[in-house]
Amino acid sequence: MPMLAPEGKRPVLFFAPAAVLAALTLGALAGCLLGAAAVFLAWFFRDPERTTPEGAEAWVSPADGRVTEIRPSEHPFTGESTVVGVFMSPLDVHVNRMPFDGTVAFMEYVPGKKLMAFNPKASLENERFYMGFETRHGRGMTVQVAGILARRITCSRKKGDVLTRGERFGMIKLGSKVDLYLPEGVSPVVTVGAKVKAGKTAIGVRK
Repeated sequence: MPMLAPEGKRPVLFFAPAAVLAALTLGALAGCLLGAAAVFLAWFFRDPERTTPEGAEAWVSPADGRVTEIRPSEHPFTGESTVVGVFMSPLDVHVNRMPFDGTVAFMEYVPGKKLMAFNPKASLENERFYMGFETRHGRGMTVQVAGILARRITCSRKKGDVLTRGERFGMIKLGSKVDLYLPEGVSPVVTVGAKVKAGKTAIGVRK
């Protein structure tokens, strides 16, 4: 059985007993409706264990979903980078994981629009959260991008935290996107359209 992400414990613990109480006081239909809501939330906030791939030099996907873009980019924290964008549908696991061993050194929240997450403009115009980190390969960064359905971005880490590859660092609720900035010298090993899993699928390797 998959674990429940910390962000899901409060809503599930609210709806589960509420379903029992509703069944006892309002009838079976009300209890079933609230029970179905509790089951859906437990499924949505699922957090399965993942095994990172062999080879300590491989960068892994920070999110479950489909690769929608691979492009050169530049950011003041990372410098010249290659961005791999992963779109998460509402059906995907939404827990985000660290792509490589590193120390968190940069964090920035940017309010913005709610364009569809697979829109090319979403990475620059939507609400998003940057988490940059120092690694032995150079500076990398994840960008959690809210989509049209996403209502909250969560990041459980802070500057100075030392994270290992595959370690959880947050989630985005409902359909959304995560961009991974690979340092110069780290090349993508996936193609646009590829299905990837957070903490499990190799997404880049050092040249």
